[in-house]
Amino acid sequence: MDPPAHEQAGGVDAVRAAVRSRLRGTVTDIAPVFGFTLTFALTHRLGVALTLAFTAGAAGFVHRLVRKEPVGRALGILGFVCVQGALAARTGQATSFFLPHLVLHCVMAVSAPVLILLGWPPLGVLVGLLTGERTAWRRCAVRRRAFTKGSLVLFAGNVLMLTIQLPLYLSGQAVALGSVDVFGPLVFALGALLGWRVYRRALGDHRCDAPLPANAPANAPANADLSNGPARATGPARATGPARPADPAHATDPVRTPD
Repeated sequence: MDPPAHEQAGGVDAVRAAVRSRLRGTVTDIAPVFGFTLTFALTHRLGVALTLAFTAGAAGFVHRLVRKEPVGRALGILGFVCVQGALAARTGQATSFFLPHLVLHCVMAVSAPVLILLGWPPLGVLVGLLTGERTAWRRCAVRRRAFTKGSLVLFAGNVLMLTIQLPLYLSGQAVALGSVDVFGPLVFALGALLGWRVYRRALGDHRCDAPLPANAPANAPANADLSNGPARATGPARATGPARPADPAHATDPVRTPD
């Protein structure tokens, strides 16, 4: 059963709050990439740039820990920076620091159309996780189509980032690549926000749960079948024939006395 209207409204608030939180956390997300790019542009020393990137990631983790905020994302970013740093240190190329981001964008660019064709638009999956309804939205064809339109916005933003970053990576322009990569989290957050607006516009006033008719009784149950009119209260069952009590004292035949 699809969630009622008040739960859908709560889901809208949850998505908006998640997008705002993502936008506020963009500074923490881009700090390692920004620190690496700026340091490498000024010094051209890979070791110094990697040290500053790791320091920025650790600082973001400690900042959220001190503020008693969820540290899962900051810890994930710190681990991601460690992977980036290991690749750059192993190859000796600054551009290798951004290789994990390129791989992630490629995976998203390939998987998004496949998921849309299979009826699992990425925006719907993301919203289902944020609102707690999981996959309930897939039961409504209108919502599936609306989520597909919104997912196309996410897909377009991801492809745009990839078409800019891939030539820079192949040409070895680490500073330019980092300058573009800094805007990656911001582009994703704005793409999600714009995709959500496209979804809401495509959805319009549609509600998956049909409201009760105007002539329905006030005490009608929510799952009552009102397709043929308001539900009628059912009284006690009426017997179709004369009642035959089991008590012999109320027998219908006259009592015969012995002769």
